[in-house]
Amino acid sequence: MMIKEIIVVEGKDDIAAVKAAVDAQVFATGGLWFGKKTLERLKKMGERNGIILLTDPDYAGDKIRSRIARAIPGCKHAFMPREYAIRKGDIGVENASKEAIKEALLKARPMMMKKRETFTLAMLYAHGLIGPNSSERREKMGKILGIGYGNGKQFLERLNHFGIEEKEYAQALEEMNRE
Repeated sequence: MMIKEIIVVEGKDDIAAVKAAVDAQVFATGGLWFGKKTLERLKKMGERNGIILLTDPDYAGDKIRSRIARAIPGCKHAFMPREYAIRKGDIGVENASKEAIKEALLKARPMMMKKRETFTLAMLYAHGLIGPNSSERREKMGKILGIGYGNGKQFLERLNHFGIEEKEYAQALEEMNRE
């Protein structure tokens, strides 16, 4: 599988894992504390090829994703489900199988510049995605939709920012409830 966009990951081990899964250019930030030069370099690469962010499903990965997305609008976002990225207590893209990496990249979505209000907290509550014992349901739903895990507010933001359509949401809800 060949991907034209530059895939942005956190470290060298992530580069190796992604290159083993797909034919693509991969760039590592070197972790959370990258500087302005790295952002400038990413902007230039993004202008030519586009960017897909594939960061670890943890706090640092979310911070890196957020920082790059603010600096470089139009990036696509690929989310790795936590369950696929854990090995011996270590969380990271480098721990994921080739198939999990391919699946995450196939589900990559651009963040919409104008936030929609298609989904509401009340809707999520009615479907058991917020409220008591909802964490596991959000994790499953995020995996199906390819938008990753988040708390209730984060999940709502992702539904509205990543262009999820109501029909797609309904199908994912149905699939999740069958499991």
